[in-house]
Amino acid sequence: MRLLLQRVSRAQVRVAGEEPRGVGRGLVAFVGVGPNDDAAAARRLAEKTAALRIFENEQGRFDLSVSDVRGGVLVVSQFTLFGDCSKGRRPDFTGAGAPAAAEPLYRAYAEALAARGLEVKTGTFGAHMDVELVNDGPVTIWIDSES
Repeated sequence: MRLLLQRVSRAQVRVAGEEPRGVGRGLVAFVGVGPNDDAAAARRLAEKTAALRIFENEQGRFDLSVSDVRGGVLVVSQFTLFGDCSKGRRPDFTGAGAPAAAEPLYRAYAEALAARGLEVKTGTFGAHMDVELVNDGPVTIWIDSES
C-alpha cells in the first residue's frame, strides 16, 4: 500500500449526488493499493498513521500524532499513487491492485483507523471525487508498505 498523508486544518470530499464528507484538523490519507497488499499491511499502515508524530507541540516540534490532537482522517482512494512515469508521457497504472481486491483493503485501512478512536470519513471508492483541503504547514508524508 502507498499512502500520501497531508496534515490539514480542514478537508472534504464531494461525490456527485452525495453529501460532502469532511474533517477539521487532522489528516487526508490518499490510499493506493498494490497487487501484493493484504489486510495486515492495511492494519500496519493504519497504526503508523494514527501514531505518526507530525503535529506540533507547544514548542513547535513535531511531537504529537493525529490521535494526540484528536484530529480526524479523511481517507480517499487513489490508484494513481501507483502511476509509473518512467517511460513516455502517459503514466502506466498497471502497478495498482485490481479494484475488486483493492476496495476491501482500502476499507480495512479506514476501519482500522476508526477502531483506534479516530474520526474517519471516506470518499467513494472508484468514483470521480472533488477533494478540497487546506494543507497545514505544508506537511506531506509518503509511506510505502514495502519500505
